[in-house]
Amino acid sequence: MQLVRVGLCAFGMSGKIFHAPFLKEHPGFFISAIVERSKEDSKEKYPEAVIYHSVEEMLQNADIEVVVINTPVQTHYEYAKKALEAGKNIIVEKPFTVNVEEAEELVNLAEQKGLFLSVYQNRRFDRDFLQVQKILNDKKLGEIKEAEIRFDRFRTEPSGKQHKENPEQTGSGSLHDLGSHLVDQAVQYFGYPEKLFADVFSMKGADFANDYFEILLLYKNNMRVRLKSSVFSKEAHYAYVIHGSKGTFLQERTDNQEAELVSGSIPVYGKDWTKPITGSDGILNFLNENNETERIVTSSEPGNYMNYYQQIYEHIVFGYPLPSPGKEVIQNMKIIDAAIESSQQGKIMNLI
Repeated sequence: MQLVRVGLCAFGMSGKIFHAPFLKEHPGFFISAIVERSKEDSKEKYPEAVIYHSVEEMLQNADIEVVVINTPVQTHYEYAKKALEAGKNIIVEKPFTVNVEEAEELVNLAEQKGLFLSVYQNRRFDRDFLQVQKILNDKKLGEIKEAEIRFDRFRTEPSGKQHKENPEQTGSGSLHDLGSHLVDQAVQYFGYPEKLFADVFSMKGADFANDYFEILLLYKNNMRVRLKSSVFSKEAHYAYVIHGSKGTFLQERTDNQEAELVSGSIPVYGKDWTKPITGSDGILNFLNENNETERIVTSSEPGNYMNYYQQIYEHIVFGYPLPSPGKEVIQNMKIIDAAIESSQQGKIMNLI
């Protein structure tokens, strides 16, 4: 099996939880380098990786083919550009960049260099996202008229992370953090909208970056898609609500990969590795071919973030399609930028 050498730009939560475990367990990847500015926490689990103290040092010295840009979003543009200029393929953590202009420049540079640029949209591999996708593909709901996708939390106290909560830093706040997932999922399900209207602000107050958003996506076929997130949601809502001409589908957010990774679970290559859910996590209520109402409780199949890296590997070795290419994710950045402008100006923004 061809071995692909990878370097991680950081070893915080993203590196420890979402990248290193999958790269280590995938037989086609080898973690050659990890950047840790002042510590050596990675040495215990990844002794084969050389520790560098800066991204620049790693790019200059490490024998790597792929660089994972998993630093705070405010540094994505700088490090991604340096990696591309050093001739490295790159995987950029979401959110891609802080604005569209940075994203477009990086995509153009990657194309000029003949390198790939993929954005780590890992929640395309969540069980709940995949279940909704399956229901939509089955066409039982008829013509989709309205949808809502939510990602709520109950985190009323500040985290202390300046790159996420300082309102003076572009790219901070829930809209870039969680919104990058919800926007991506809406575009994956329904395509690019025609217009949007948004409300984005901080429930914790003006001293903090936005922690609430509601984006209404308007489509040409009169369909409406609402994206919403709040950090003051103690009781869970259905994460996905889909209404069509023939019925409704409700789906809970039940993917447990992040929780299991945080607790120390090791992903397994080649098969599902998370604990199965107990019971059902969805409701499908629709009119069947006989125009009779059917109500079915559904259970989603396991998701697997390993499939992202499998697709990266297949792109490198076999030339298969690249998962979440930067050129595709630019659309998401346009929606996020437009949502900020819509909220500031209090008006509907045209996207097409």
